[in-house]
Formats: sequence, structure tokens, C-alpha cells
Amino acid sequence: MATTQPGIDVVRFGAWLADAHPELSTGSELDATRLAGGLSNLTYRLDGAARPLVVRRPPLGHVLSTAHDMQREFTVIGALADSAVPVPPVIAYCDDGPEGGNGSAGLGTPFYVMDFVAGPILSSRRANVGHSPASLRETSLELARVLGELHRLDPAAVGLAEFGRPAGFVERQLRRWSTQYDASRSRELPELDALHDRLGPAMPTTTRDSLLHGDFRLDNAIVAPNAADGSRISAVLDWEMATIGDSLLDLGTFSMYWEIDQISGGSDVGGSAVDPDAGYPGFDELVDAYSEVVGVTVPELGWYRAFAAYKLAVILEGIHKRFTSGQTVGPGFEQVGALVTPLASWGLRQMETRG
Repeated sequence: MATTQPGIDVVRFGAWLADAHPELSTGSELDATRLAGGLSNLTYRLDGAARPLVVRRPPLGHVLSTAHDMQREFTVIGALADSAVPVPPVIAYCDDGPEGGNGSAGLGTPFYVMDFVAGPILSSRRANVGHSPASLRETSLELARVLGELHRLDPAAVGLAEFGRPAGFVERQLRRWSTQYDASRSRELPELDALHDRLGPAMPTTTRDSLLHGDFRLDNAIVAPNAADGSRISAVLDWEMATIGDSLLDLGTFSMYWEIDQISGGSDVGGSAVDPDAGYPGFDELVDAYSEVVGVTVPELGWYRAFAAYKLAVILEGIHKRFTSGQTVGPGFEQVGALVTPLASWGLRQMETRG
């Protein structure tokens, strides 16, 4: 009997797959498993096709304007397929919403399909078991180098020249996330309001634009420590926020997530695999590895770290609102609201101590 999950009807999806991609259909019933990690878009592994597949779709409710753009995510992953940035092979995009398939593919919303990439994701300290300190150190440094490879790419060379509007990008980002915050309000958050008020007057001048991932962190990468070619990153995941803009925004996000375990107090939602005692380097070393690839000196990241905290806090507040409204599924959602204020407080400290 087919196994389904909220958000995907595997019987209808199987019929769509047989029609749209018969080379992937075996005629067998499909089994869907919701993959852990990420509390925004929903990701499922599908078994029973010619090979394991992954389906990505937006959350079930309270979808914010401009967020969760499946076609955009599909486009950037496809564009990076032959680059030095490892990504999963994408297969198909489908608009199954009211203006497209109207639910005939079993999701009722835009989605895309890609190949499943096997390998561990270092998402908690428990995931470090079996990895030597030297391996974890080199994996971390390679992840920083991958970000450097992304930032040194010419967007036009991979067909993404029109993927973003870098002029005024940082200002638009702050405005966008302020709008998202207003759309997600359901309680008083004075620390987050204070952080917003501090960010605008201190906004830095952009010195370098590039392709951005938008949510670059360790647990958005599949690790391959035993790859024949010596690489340690098999694929970078979750490109829903990708665009073109100030390169330091990605570094600020990367930096914030490198310290998220301290910010969250070790909670499951804010937990991280990053543990200096296990072999992970300090973020300064990651900046050095990144700088060697892109050939630039990275300036002080205080504002960018604070903005990363603000953006994540706004995202989590949106998830909190969806959860309290009964519009999302999966374990862990009941805890996300508790991380909003610690993030805002950490962001305020970056503004005070790092310029």
C-alpha cells in the first residue's frame, strides 16, 4: 500500500510521473517520507520510482508574498549543474496550483522534482559521531571554499544574468523582511522591533555583488567524506532564497549559523553540529578559506551578522504563526517561536560590539 504524507497525494503524483516522465515510472506504488531538516518548504523522498526522487513544495499555509518560489529554486539549481558548486540534479518543475495543474499532480501547488543525493547531513552534535576531528575540520573548510566558488561565479556565464537586481539590494532586503515581519505578527516582540530599528540607520555600502545562496549553513549541505575525488561536499541544498546581491550577506548568515548553538542554548530547533571540541574550526578560519577562493579581504561582519539574525527571527516568527494556526506539519514546529527573542538579542549585541 502506498505511503503518503500531508501535502502530497502519492497516487496522483505517481500518475503524473508516469505521464510526464515515463522513464522514471515503474508502475509500482510510491512511498513518501518527509525529510527532516528545514522548517519552511516541505521536502519528501519518494521511493518506488526507477530511482529515489525528492519533491520540494511550499508549506501548507500562510505562504508569504515572494517566499517559497519553487520555480526560482529549480532555476538556480539547474543553472549551477556544471559549476564548481555541487547541487542535486534537477528533473522537472510543475505548477500544480489553481492556474496550472489544479492539483492533478497530487500537490495542489508549484513543486519541483530532483534526484536524491545520498550522504549524511551534519545537523547536530550527534551527527559528528564517526567523523574524525580532521575530517570535520576539512569538511568545514571545503564548505567555506564552496561558498567562495559560488561568489566568484559570473551569473551571466551560468545563464543567471537577470536573476537579481544588485543595485539597492541590501535596502530592499531590509524592507522585504520588515514586510514579512508585519505579515507574521501575532505577539509583542520588543527585541525584534529594536533590532529592526537599529539596522536601517547603520546599513553598510555594498562593495561586492555575487550570486547568493541566501541560507548558507552546514546543515544545508550533504557530506561525502569518502568521495573518490576527495571532495567532502556532495550537494548544497535549499536554494529558495538565492538571488544576486551583496556577497557579505551570505557570510553573515554563515557566521550566524556557526554560532547558532550558543544563541539557542542548544535547543533542538537552534541546534548545530558545530562543536570546537569535535574538530570544527573557528569562523575566522572559514573566512580565510573563503578569501583565498574569491581573492578579497573580508571586512567586519557585525551588521551582516545582525541582519542574518533578524531575517531568521522573522522566518521563525512566520513559522510560529503557521503552527499556532494549524497550517503546517511535522515535529519541532512547536519550539520555533522560543528562538525568536534570543536571535534578536544576539543581533543587537552584534550591532553594539562589532560596528
